[in-house]
Amino acid sequence: MSSIPAPARWSRAARRLLVVPLAMIVAASATGADAATAPASAPKAKAATPDRLRYDVSLRGDADGSHWTGRQSVSFRNASDQPLREVYVRLWGNGDDKCGTPDKPSPVKVSKVLGGTAGRLTVNCTALRITLPKPLARGERTAVSFDVSITVPRRNGRFGREGAFRFLGNALPVLAVHDAKGWHLDPYVSAGESFYTLASDFRVRIDHPSALKVPATGRTWTRRGKPGRTVTHSVAHRVRDFAWAAGPFRTAMETSPGGVRVKSYWAPNTPAAGVRLNRKDGVAAVDRFGREFGRYPYGEIDFVMTKEFGGGMEYPGLVILGTSEEGGAVVHEVAHQWWYGIVGNDEYGAPWLDESFAQYANARFYGWDTRTCWSDVDWPDEGTALTNSMAYWAKHPGEYHLVYTAGSCALASLERTIGADAMARLLKRYAHDHWYGVSTTADFKKAAQSVTDKDLAAFWKKHRIR
Repeated sequence: MSSIPAPARWSRAARRLLVVPLAMIVAASATGADAATAPASAPKAKAATPDRLRYDVSLRGDADGSHWTGRQSVSFRNASDQPLREVYVRLWGNGDDKCGTPDKPSPVKVSKVLGGTAGRLTVNCTALRITLPKPLARGERTAVSFDVSITVPRRNGRFGREGAFRFLGNALPVLAVHDAKGWHLDPYVSAGESFYTLASDFRVRIDHPSALKVPATGRTWTRRGKPGRTVTHSVAHRVRDFAWAAGPFRTAMETSPGGVRVKSYWAPNTPAAGVRLNRKDGVAAVDRFGREFGRYPYGEIDFVMTKEFGGGMEYPGLVILGTSEEGGAVVHEVAHQWWYGIVGNDEYGAPWLDESFAQYANARFYGWDTRTCWSDVDWPDEGTALTNSMAYWAKHPGEYHLVYTAGSCALASLERTIGADAMARLLKRYAHDHWYGVSTTADFKKAAQSVTDKDLAAFWKKHRIR
């Protein structure tokens, strides 16, 4: 998500690049009574499942991209030692509106389910249980499919709109994850992310008016549709989500020196200087992080820019950015392609594993002086830890900036503790070992200890990495 204001001792330019609207750090949605409890019948197995997911989606948009309807299917394998008896579909697009009202219904609806029996919507209408016809044994595959209807909310946000432009982040339903902790049915939070998905393949067909440009996750190409319409096709492999946007964007395409195709989309009223700076820094960041963490594997990345979007939001192969003459949060969002996108984590359970890492990469890119930033960290009490979950941060929204500020400072301090060369080896090896997988705090601590002879126990305690 967007960057949070930096400590006062960082440079003035650095602080400007981190500013986001207050709305991005307000209180998140409260946990519902049925929010995070797994069914008693859920199998207890360590392997994350369902895995090897393949999504096939066909959507049709209306005249201005405000409403989308179509059919979605997902095939999957049971990776667990125990039979899989149900799956959960997460309708994250309902997060802010919950179950809606008669006058304003939920923006994402699922109907005509095949391949299983649909239950009732739970977790504030963000989770739908589908009971499978028969238990799915380990290694077996099956599929479910359903009609989907998506109405873009009238708010400026990752799933929302700005003028003639539509953003469809977290709008497409995805399957929840079951692991050693059971089903992850955490509530939606607006100040941060709740998302936890496994690397999946997507093949998406988007039928839309030709007047609209449609940037999307994956490698995209267009073909002529019916009169006045265009079909944008996208194929994305080993990604954790699929997002798109729609509107009368201006466009440009370039290839980075490292061979990544970069497509830029911007609203006509967006400051030209901000667009140029986002494109320049974004292209440089893709190549630099590819050298530092491992080559960017998706071939293409899209930058979607409007004047009033709040900060930035990351999706696989696509980032949505606000912009001004001073630029925006593009480098932080590009870093998320590795920290959350390629190296996955439970964003609700351990948000520091992507936000702190992306912000540390951001600081390194811009060459900020972080030698004394840790002295600016003010912990409210002993219960506050860098590794707290979104359940904690949602109840303490005024402290959430610590995930960005204290987190990036902690990683900078780790670099000084073990040495720059060891830190470089650590990040590259850590990314390699969890490429397309899921990491935990324990995994990172183990990886860090493996590259140094120094006992890091005191370091973890000091920086509240628990």
